[in-house]
Amino acid sequence: MWYEWRAYVRAARRRRQAERELGRLRKKGQAVSPVVIEGRAIARTFWGKAWCDNLERYSDFANRLPRGRTYVRNGSVLDLRIAPGDVRALVSGSEIYRVAVKVSPVAKARWTSICRDCAGTIDSLVELLQGRFSTGVMERICRQQTGLFPAPAEINFSCSCPDWASMCKHVAAVLYGIGARLDEQPELLFRLRRVHEQDLIAKAGSGIRLSKSGPPAEKVLRGEGLSELFGLELAAGESAAAEPARRRSKQSRRGRPRGKAKR
Repeated sequence: MWYEWRAYVRAARRRRQAERELGRLRKKGQAVSPVVIEGRAIARTFWGKAWCDNLERYSDFANRLPRGRTYVRNGSVLDLRIAPGDVRALVSGSEIYRVAVKVSPVAKARWTSICRDCAGTIDSLVELLQGRFSTGVMERICRQQTGLFPAPAEINFSCSCPDWASMCKHVAAVLYGIGARLDEQPELLFRLRRVHEQDLIAKAGSGIRLSKSGPPAEKVLRGEGLSELFGLELAAGESAAAEPARRRSKQSRRGRPRGKAKR
């Protein structure tokens, strides 16, 4: 059977088409939660960038991810909903396609290991969700195969489009859309992987913990260095160098009192 590729649709036209489809869905009374990307960056925070970086590490996804980036930037992901182990989305292409993504829960032993290694190094839920922690914690959470983010074998997906590829561009757009959504609601990652973020905030635990104190200032990676190492950005740590208070004499020290010079 002969398969004919559909005509290429320019980005501006695809964006207008997505806006029209959104209008139609809302007019029908359907509640939608579109993925909105401002500028070129799909994700800007630790959790969103970590998710996207994890996808791009795996050669299984390499061929189709670029088209997905184009689609998500153009607003083609009209609706995206994240539930425990399940993602449902509507994507505008030649027509509206339905995408389903299933993500396996984190294995209990792996989650226990992550929590044990990070015990006592994350002070609060706010600090955790904002991604404000040491490079040691970041590396442990983002570690391939044994970290929090799923490997290709833990992700199953389907799309209603006629594309025969194992991962179509609509699925790729949804996978990137998850990263963009984690910028706004990082707690959804824990819900998706069926674990509780509070488990990572522990004051005590057994085993070897990651160092909480940061490295010396001269050894801290900055800017491009962090991007090259992890593909992520870290919040800059605050330095609390207190300047000692100086006591001033009640008597003005602007000049010495006049008197006879000592011989």
